[in-house]
Amino acid sequence: MTEILVLGATGKTGRRVVRTLEAAGLTPRKASRATGFDWNDPSTWKPFLHGATATYLIAPEDPTLAAQFTELAAASGVRRLVLLSGRGLDKTPPDVFQSMHAAEKAVRASDFTWTVLRANNFNQNFSEEIWQPEIQAGRLSLPVDDTPEPFVDVQDIAEVAALALTTDDHQGQTYDLTGPEGITFAAAVSKIAAATGRPIELVKLTPAEYREALLSQGAPEEVATELNGMFESMRAGVLATPTDDISRLLGRPATSFDAYVSETWR
Repeated sequence: MTEILVLGATGKTGRRVVRTLEAAGLTPRKASRATGFDWNDPSTWKPFLHGATATYLIAPEDPTLAAQFTELAAASGVRRLVLLSGRGLDKTPPDVFQSMHAAEKAVRASDFTWTVLRANNFNQNFSEEIWQPEIQAGRLSLPVDDTPEPFVDVQDIAEVAALALTTDDHQGQTYDLTGPEGITFAAAVSKIAAATGRPIELVKLTPAEYREALLSQGAPEEVATELNGMFESMRAGVLATPTDDISRLLGRPATSFDAYVSETWR
């Protein structure tokens, strides 16, 4: 019998993975701070891993913890692991998104039946945390240009994760998860503004301006460096081309940005 552990069970992807598994008649084990799981306290990991045979993993903030967790997971009997990562990580310097690099390295070096999901920026970044406060305030400031981004819907990620957690044929696979088409940030903001009936301004910052804005908000220097690295990759077009991985795996089209806006911002 498959016992599935979902890490980050209250997060953007994790809670949707939980709901997707529950809709399929399964009862996943939910790991989050609310249920007593603490990345910074390894003594809390073992009770969640005990008896689990499959795990949905999001990279811990501390890069040194990924290998420690996967080793304990293997020793606890976990056999299948699905890791959420970032698209273009193989083209990202190792000092940018160190936690994702460390998690991928640990998973790929393991004996798990593993699958890596490399996702573009989420549709839900506009409506859940991250950019949501600025969107609500009517002014989003980011270091972007007119390079398109095929934003991916988090529910699509959750359904692919559930598929990889519960079915075979995904061993050693790395999937690039994107929306069906690329749109610019200006177009994305315009679509949300039209749906809400409120003006929303997109302010295009320079990397230096973005760094200063992040630092002034209390973000650590390493976070500012990582985020600027991500946007640099986006401006370079590394993440701009959509893939068909979602439609191929789920047997339906990936959710469009327009569908997301209609569902979320009506």
